Amino acid sequence: MPIRPPRGFIDETDPRVCRIGLPAPPWLVNYADLMTEMVCFFIILYALSAALNKNVQNAAQQVRGLMRNGELKGAVQVDREGLKISLEEQGQVPFFQSGSADTTPEMEEKVAKIAPMLKKLSEQQDIIVEGHTDNQRIHNEYFDSNWELSTARATSVTRLLTDKFGLPAARMGAIGYGEYRPIVPNDTSEHKAKNRRVVFFVKNAPLGGNAKGPPAAGKAATAAVAPTSSSLPGVENGAPSGTARPGAPPAEEAR
Repeated sequence: MPIRPPRGFIDETDPRVCRIGLPAPPWLVNYADLMTEMVCFFIILYALSAALNKNVQNAAQQVRGLMRNGELKGAVQVDREGLKISLEEQGQVPFFQSGSADTTPEMEEKVAKIAPMLKKLSEQQDIIVEGHTDNQRIHNEYFDSNWELSTARATSVTRLLTDKFGLPAARMGAIGYGEYRPIVPNDTSEHKAKNRRVVFFVKNAPLGGNAKGPPAAGKAATAAVAPTSSSLPGVENGAPSGTARPGAPPAEEAR
């Protein structure tokens, strides 16, 4: 005796029901295509979330304007991860004391130009300060390698933003990449100066996250333990490599 289908269900003998081993009904192909397109659409929206953020776009345009006027040198990039502002040294004036994490007046002047934009963005988004160096080796009583040096420099800029310009420490972080992410080969002094840069990475706010204010109060995060600029006097000479021991012959001036 055949089983009667529950109320509201289609009987299995109905031609609209796809039997096992038989082709799917024609409408299912169009339905599957529609669902695939919807998934792709929302993936694209997520990837372009930074580009659709008006505050990020406004900040990017303002920084590009400063660069066109010659007030800043570097690059601005907006992608699916967020906004990246890369500042490079102009002329012979460095951002930091040689072999040290102490910021120069030149660096403080450049940071002051973008600090208001970063402060507005920090109301809803986290900001990571990245430190980068050239491939000139360093090894002294303060820094064992360019990793420590770049992290200390990023921390110095982060402290400058929080202490002098009032950015929320809970939204800030510092990380150092050393010499390992160059944008050009370290084959000339001009290229080395281009690689000695500071990047301000404004991260996209997570989907569904709380964007009304900073997270629970806490100190700014740092990628590695390194001395801060307040305790680091300028050092003019370093040693040849990160594995050298005290007493090794001095290396060339490190940046």
